[in-house]
Amino acid sequence: MAGKGELDYVHQNAIHVETVRKEERLQKVHTEFSINPYRKLHILTDKPTSRKPEVLEDNSEFIKAFHKARDVPTKKYSAPITESQEIGWISAPLIPSNRHDRRLNFFRFGTDVTRHKEIALRHHNKI
Repeated sequence: MAGKGELDYVHQNAIHVETVRKEERLQKVHTEFSINPYRKLHILTDKPTSRKPEVLEDNSEFIKAFHKARDVPTKKYSAPITESQEIGWISAPLIPSNRHDRRLNFFRFGTDVTRHKEIALRHHNKI
């Protein structure tokens, strides 16, 4: 006789039958194929020795989905989906670039002190 915490063979079989019936009731059989548009599709070439004629089917829905999956996120979505996409989502400059604006462009220029240091370094490297 089994104890209170243990299940005998009849109870285990009843649990197994209930589990199988639940799986059969909730199981779906997928018969149509579609690609995941959010994942990159890697196409592998045939072996060089294979001699199959090229057959291209005009399946415009598949081709559209394929091209949409290869687009950059800014063309796929109207707003960033993840937080890492928020950085750099708007990549256009906020103000037009002006190379003559000294507030935003810091070019190198020489002074008497920097020229003296350059000459001293050149002389030191020759020795």
